[in-house]
Amino acid sequence: MNAQVTYTTQSTKLSSSGFRRLCLSFSVFALTLLTGIPYVAATQPDHVIMIVLEGVGKEGILSGSMPVVANLAKEGAVSWSAESLSPPLTVPAMASLLTGLPISKHRVTSAWEEYDFARSFLRSPTVFDYMDLAGGRDSAVFFMDERFYQLSRPEIYVDSQTCGIAKPQCNPDTIAIYVRDYLKKVTSEKGYGFRLIEVPNLLLVHMPTALRSGKKYGWNSEQYKQSLSEIDSAIGKIRDNYRELDVLDKTMFLITSLNAAGPTDTGKNGNSAISQQSAEALSPKVPWIASGNNVKKGITISRKISLQDTGATILYALGLKTHTEWESQAIDEIFKTVPEHRTTENEMPASLY
Repeated sequence: MNAQVTYTTQSTKLSSSGFRRLCLSFSVFALTLLTGIPYVAATQPDHVIMIVLEGVGKEGILSGSMPVVANLAKEGAVSWSAESLSPPLTVPAMASLLTGLPISKHRVTSAWEEYDFARSFLRSPTVFDYMDLAGGRDSAVFFMDERFYQLSRPEIYVDSQTCGIAKPQCNPDTIAIYVRDYLKKVTSEKGYGFRLIEVPNLLLVHMPTALRSGKKYGWNSEQYKQSLSEIDSAIGKIRDNYRELDVLDKTMFLITSLNAAGPTDTGKNGNSAISQQSAEALSPKVPWIASGNNVKKGITISRKISLQDTGATILYALGLKTHTEWESQAIDEIFKTVPEHRTTENEMPASLY
């Protein structure tokens, strides 16, 4: 009975929202007729797709194996030398991306590289928490590493799914299918047991398969190139899902990597190739790409970027502000216009900061 009441309330809320949108559309149309001034849609994203890779650097993206990502870089803003952790440990690097803090503050150390079921969840606030606090914005997270489970605390504003290395069938295409099915269910108005009932404001998808292939077969191997192609295809499918839901034009992409393939060698023809000297070699210099709604086109980001800056950039893009303890700085030079401030009035007054 309670479930039925909840469903009815959600449907009423959605119907009311639809009526308001209809009235707003009519008002805008009438205003255009009266003034002759065309209405210009807001240039601020409602959604961010955050793709987090591993073992992928500039050479991999521009190798021809990743046309979707390469085009997003070409059509957006890019830095090919953003800073990850050094050494680029996987779990601490993801923790820094989510919390906007260095290891010394979020305390996810190298010990977290080994999964411990008895370990508690990450205690520092994450971008998911700040999004909810500042604007009531929701997140959906898809991890391909069981170790990341403890980086995303169970909250009513986060849907989380993990399909890790323990499941051999897990690959980028599987994750793309998970995302497609998830979006279909949360937009169906039926819930299906998920916390969200609409397209999430932040979709974070983790794909580490390039790193695994590079370490096992070598960075110049056909298997590594194939893994890059599979990742690129999955990203393209996720983009198509948003297009089908008619929200792609309201979406910003952020793509980065927790680590990159090893050092590069310059051949006789002047072209760079990933070194084969050590399949284990990793670089902390990673790509950081922004593209889509309100992002300038075709620019190279001039300032120094750290993975820690990702969270603040997401909040800035969505127009969210809140008091935070993090050391994350928004990369505001990538935006065409300053995003309009959106709030639930939950943040502290500026006088108390």
